[in-house]
Amino acid sequence: MKILFVHQNFPGQFLYLAPELQRRGHECLALTDGGNRRESPIPVVRYRHEAPAPDPQATRLARNFTQTSDRGVTVARAALQLRDQRGHRPDVIFGHSGWGETLFLKEVWPEAKLLIYAEFYYRGIGQDVGFDREFDRRGFDAVMIAQSRAAHLAQALLHADAGLSPTEWQASTYPPVLRRQIEVIHDGVDTEAVAPDPAATFTLPDGRVLRPGDEVLTFVNRNLEPYRGYHVFLRSLPEVLATRPAAQVVLVGAEGVSYGPEPSEGSWKQRFLDELDGRLDLSRVHFVGRVPYDRFKALMQVSRAHAYLTYPFVLSWSMLEAMSAGALVIGSRTAPVEELIEDGRNGLLVDFFDVKGWSDTIIRALAEPERFRPLRKAARETIRSRYDLRSVCLPRLVDFVERHGPVA
Repeated sequence: MKILFVHQNFPGQFLYLAPELQRRGHECLALTDGGNRRESPIPVVRYRHEAPAPDPQATRLARNFTQTSDRGVTVARAALQLRDQRGHRPDVIFGHSGWGETLFLKEVWPEAKLLIYAEFYYRGIGQDVGFDREFDRRGFDAVMIAQSRAAHLAQALLHADAGLSPTEWQASTYPPVLRRQIEVIHDGVDTEAVAPDPAATFTLPDGRVLRPGDEVLTFVNRNLEPYRGYHVFLRSLPEVLATRPAAQVVLVGAEGVSYGPEPSEGSWKQRFLDELDGRLDLSRVHFVGRVPYDRFKALMQVSRAHAYLTYPFVLSWSMLEAMSAGALVIGSRTAPVEELIEDGRNGLLVDFFDVKGWSDTIIRALAEPERFRPLRKAARETIRSRYDLRSVCLPRLVDFVERHGPVA
């Protein structure tokens, strides 16, 4: 088959799937944003998107749809060039619906099967919006804004032949009429590459080297922000550091914002450091920014306890990879996390907002590593049995694409 992948940050969720389909003899091509320079063995065509920002006064609730549909128009025009100038006619199009890129592709190639990566469906009530009242006090306006953000996601799936979500909970965010179109298959974790390693090391910025067995507490996110519980985690640290004088804390993440609102000034990282001024031993709290993947993996291999918090939102790959590396994950008691972690069996759960509960649980995990060794082994087995790339997820993903292709 001819398969066209569409993703502004390609390869994104298609990191393993696209090369595997190419290896199986399918002709694969990717359409991606011109600013995306991520490497891939898949041939890439880039589109240039420079739509003006919508006028907030003119568009109001339609701002998100204006932005996503504008990108959809740009991608459709690039698709027309592919069709008319290069004669490209895919049998299957597989695209992420999050940025509107797939909205008009059926108008270009009506005969192609359109598959949608349906990552998350925004709702006004019951998910991320209003979950954390400390930062979201906008009332009913926020509810309407969030609900309006689902317009392009619904349109994308209505026009598709099938959808795919990585977790059951993320699929459940879609309304029943759309949920029926979605299959649940995770992108997969390479459990051979991400595995416990007693020889692993992680070098801190000051030159100190951390090894398995050291008292290391870790926290990882793309950006340090409330959506991923940075504020709760940091507030738990004074008691942890006072009780565990040998503990070293390593935080991975940049100072921007991925999901939630911007702080009124500066960064969320600095806002909460300022709040805790004088209460943290910063010689033992290490902010390392974003790190290359091999360093992230090594950090998970030396971690004695790994804290992962999230609003009811998209689940991070890093949590699954931490479990695969044999880390003891202490997760927030929120629906995305509870799908994978059962408290006391393959990890520990704490109420998202319970700062004292986080302190106490982290202290126990750091103080009694042998007690929690069975949970670490069970965490890795959870990933190997349900989310392993080679034996579980990749075969199912390949079948999903090939099964929805044209009948031979």
